[in-house]
Amino acid sequence: MNPKNKKRKKPAVITVASMLRKHFRIGELHRLSTASRSFPVTARIDLQSALLSIITRRCGIAHQSGVQAGYAYQTFTFSMLSVDRDHAAIIAPLEYEDVDVGEAIPVRCLKSTLWLCTMEGARIALLLTPILGHGQISGWQVEIAQVPQKGAEDYSAVILAELEHLISQAQSYRGKVISLEQRDNYSGKAASVRVHKLRSVTREQVILPGKTLRLLEQNVTEFIGQRDQLQALGMSIKKGLLLYGPPGTGKTHTIHYLASQLPEHTTLLITADQVGMLDEYMQLARFLQPAMVVLEDVDLIARARTSMRNPCEESLLNKLLNEMDGLREDAALLFVLTTNRPQELEAALAARPGRVDQAIEFPLPDAEGRAKLVKLYAGGLELNDKVTTLIVRKTQNASAAFIKELMRRAAQVMLRSGTGKKLHLPEVEAALDEMLFSGGSLNAKLLGGAAGAG
Repeated sequence: MNPKNKKRKKPAVITVASMLRKHFRIGELHRLSTASRSFPVTARIDLQSALLSIITRRCGIAHQSGVQAGYAYQTFTFSMLSVDRDHAAIIAPLEYEDVDVGEAIPVRCLKSTLWLCTMEGARIALLLTPILGHGQISGWQVEIAQVPQKGAEDYSAVILAELEHLISQAQSYRGKVISLEQRDNYSGKAASVRVHKLRSVTREQVILPGKTLRLLEQNVTEFIGQRDQLQALGMSIKKGLLLYGPPGTGKTHTIHYLASQLPEHTTLLITADQVGMLDEYMQLARFLQPAMVVLEDVDLIARARTSMRNPCEESLLNKLLNEMDGLREDAALLFVLTTNRPQELEAALAARPGRVDQAIEFPLPDAEGRAKLVKLYAGGLELNDKVTTLIVRKTQNASAAFIKELMRRAAQVMLRSGTGKKLHLPEVEAALDEMLFSGGSLNAKLLGGAAGAG
């Protein structure tokens, strides 16, 4: 018979149930005792690191593999994997997924994984698996199985206790700028963590009035430097700041500066549409403290109750107030709220010490500030005093954002004219005309200009 005509044997499929029977040397898997612990998606990297550390240091590994099952839309458990009939779970290759932590190389994280081990001579099994709900991952679960014996130690309790201790010292997101990615079904649960790489902003690049800068330094850098002393005196070490002013006056720019100046703090960025995940954000903030919690455009969820249109809006406001109130006095958290419309804020938030301790105004830049902004945003352009003076005079009542865009438009005009890197008065005039007049009043408003500009 031609060897080519021989039927190839199908590779043997090994079920998880058979592996468990072989490992524990028992015929009936109902004799196993299991214990599990659930962790949020934000703890995935630290969970894996802690779990692998425990397994490597304290266990002898007899087997490690992935797990595959026909009912993959459910969270795997040992009870489900013990089924040895139709749709039985089988041993599969290890699967990994890259997770960004803001470093040059992402972390490779395991997916559903089974370990068969011995610990001090006792046989145990560990299962790492995503927690699934409606097809969405809402967290990660570790389950430990062993055959209970009279007088034997409960190794699941030992491992889970050490696991939680190691995760409490988590470092993967500490000191970084992060936000939570919301799940598609609007459940209020996070699907993943996003690490932001904000531009570094130096002290010289923060162009604000002297009074504004002094208030920032007193309530941020000086306050944080005194935290230990304040705590020793029995005083609260949490603080809430409200940054308010017209659009384009540097509130977001200043937050980038604060994040640059507080490298030991974890910064959590919350947009108004993410406030439904506030409880998860606060859990993460407490876990990663010291932390700075930034909630931009807070007026979208914290407007005066009399202006609210439905109970859902009031519910979001109450959630924010309750989270800020519920913090312990020793919580090393700095809240930074921003708004363009402070007059619309609910008094229970804006006028209540303990929630907002200091309001800091970000006004439109004065002449001195506009001159500094021109130099800051000039980039590689060559300016003389005459051009700078013209821009300062023509941008009265304009925002910092307007000046930034003006410098870019002037550079474009200069490039079209082919005059090199030196900026001349006609190029500035042409850029101003394009921004303030050619585009109409709406264009000037969108760019952060005002009636007095020009």
